[in-house]
Amino acid sequence: MRIPSRALPVGRPALVAALVTLSCVCTDRAIAQVEVVGASITELQAAMSSGRASAVDITAAYLARIAAYDRAGPAINAMVWLNPDALAHAAALDRERRERGPRGPLHGIPVILKDNYDTFDMPTSAGTLALAGFIPPDDAFQVARLRDAGAVIVGKANMHELASGITTISSMGGQTLNPYDLSRNPGGSSGGTGAAIAATFAAVGWGSDTCGSIRIPAAQNDLVGLRPTKGLSSIDGIVPLSHTQDVGGPLARTVRDLAIALDATIGVDPADPATAILTGRDLPGFVDALDGATLNGARIGLLEAYFASAPEEQEADRVVRVAISRMVELGADTVTVEIEHLDSLIADSGVIHHEFKWDLIDYLAASPDAPVDSLGEMLALGLVHEELVPRMRVRNEPEARETEAYRAALARRGPLREAVERALNRHSLDALVFPTVRTIPAVIGDPQRGSSCSLSANTGLPALSVPAGFTDGGLPIGIEMVGRTLDDARLVALAHAFEVETEHRREPWSTPPLVNGAAPPLREIRIEAGLPEGIVSGTRVGAGDAPAVSIEGTLTFDETRSDLAWRLRVVNVAARDVHALALRWADGQDGWQVAHRLLAPGEGDGSGVVRLSSAQRKALEAGDMHLILLTGSQPRGAAVATLRGVR
Repeated sequence: MRIPSRALPVGRPALVAALVTLSCVCTDRAIAQVEVVGASITELQAAMSSGRASAVDITAAYLARIAAYDRAGPAINAMVWLNPDALAHAAALDRERRERGPRGPLHGIPVILKDNYDTFDMPTSAGTLALAGFIPPDDAFQVARLRDAGAVIVGKANMHELASGITTISSMGGQTLNPYDLSRNPGGSSGGTGAAIAATFAAVGWGSDTCGSIRIPAAQNDLVGLRPTKGLSSIDGIVPLSHTQDVGGPLARTVRDLAIALDATIGVDPADPATAILTGRDLPGFVDALDGATLNGARIGLLEAYFASAPEEQEADRVVRVAISRMVELGADTVTVEIEHLDSLIADSGVIHHEFKWDLIDYLAASPDAPVDSLGEMLALGLVHEELVPRMRVRNEPEARETEAYRAALARRGPLREAVERALNRHSLDALVFPTVRTIPAVIGDPQRGSSCSLSANTGLPALSVPAGFTDGGLPIGIEMVGRTLDDARLVALAHAFEVETEHRREPWSTPPLVNGAAPPLREIRIEAGLPEGIVSGTRVGAGDAPAVSIEGTLTFDETRSDLAWRLRVVNVAARDVHALALRWADGQDGWQVAHRLLAPGEGDGSGVVRLSSAQRKALEAGDMHLILLTGSQPRGAAVATLRGVR
């Protein structure tokens, strides 16, 4: 019998406990000697095979990053549960490697699971307080495959509550932040997994996709994610949203990592009837498909209906069209594609509303220890996040499993799939392409618009999101590829060919490499008095015998939060003569812009913290940011001081 251990809810006690465990189990090597940022699964395996690192070292390094960045520093808030046995499991796998060799490419590799994957030894809350602490009787099919492959489960990631949305907010975990912009959401519903893998909290992570929940967080966290053909991967043991549309699979930083993860977790499962599609077929070999992958001769269909049609969609559209131009440079042929009557075919073909209530009842009924038995009971107990309550009430409305509307929705899915595959066949296409999300990641609290997730979700066809590039503001954008039934490996091969030639992967600024096992210390910013050439011509710091006007004080920069803390005063100017002390930066177009006013009229000193944008951070790093003091006697600038970071 397997005795469940007590998983640690993520918070200060959990992180402290995890690090105490870390200090007891780790070898005497310093954590800092194992740098996991940017390391692929293949590179981690090479480090373990050579003896340069162990699974314990690597797992400890990821745990240290979680401690530094999940609740502290930028407070990404991606993790819900930490596995207190992770280091012990890693140690056991190190012993096994020494005695018998590795099981395969995932041996000793730390992974993260979305919190709707059943685990016998950790809670599965699916993002809701109604299931807090609920431990299922056994592992999900894919989790069991991961354990068999020798993966180390680090913990569970936050998710949009019950997978019912795409911004990743839940009563169990709160709001997860996007590590590329802490004011924006990370996509969803697998946004906790997406943010965690982007922030290098593990080597690879697992999500689920009912309508975009793998692809959207992949796009918004600069990752690659595949929604596989329905039935290629088992959904047994994944808390359901819609058994017809649900799939599960990995999100990864590289296509090769994704391929390794897919090879380990796909296959026939008697507990999931959809996997019968694989009966009598050879499973695709995702890693094998990467050998010799090229875009030369590939045929790509541009589904123009899913490109920009509104002003707020232009930014993502530009990035994706540049990516398509690059595909053409690499030898791909492109064809503009129109699927006749697409809007009417796809309308009312989704079945989440019809299935969710009943699928959740069935899942809970199969788990005798579940603390609730239905969505209705969750709502009655008041254990659903306030932002989700209206939607959950609507999804709790169906009074019968089988309705005319449900049967009609199911009937619409076949003609939709046939229309998409006809378009692929008519033009001899390898894939249809379009922006994964037509808009940039939404500011937290705003709805996320621009997803075209239904095309794949409502047909069962495979769809992959791969990084297309970044906006001028530093936000990642993804390009989606949709292919034929069970042509998943071809999509992965195309994505690999694009990835190796473009290298769009960029680590998020908010979670840099650790320094001696901790977040980098605050950086001192030096104030250099003087007038940058050509900025405030004619202004002098001092005139004749008049005392020099100056700006004094201290500034520090927290690169994990992009926060500039300041304590400043003006010298030799009466407070009543101060109009403002402002922070300015060079905009790269031969001009300067005010970022923040620090001192108001009549203030001679003060302190505070301001958050810098991506462009402002770059200006600070380049020495193109300064303070300017405006006074009554010098309204065009009494003093200017350049800011320079001290490493």
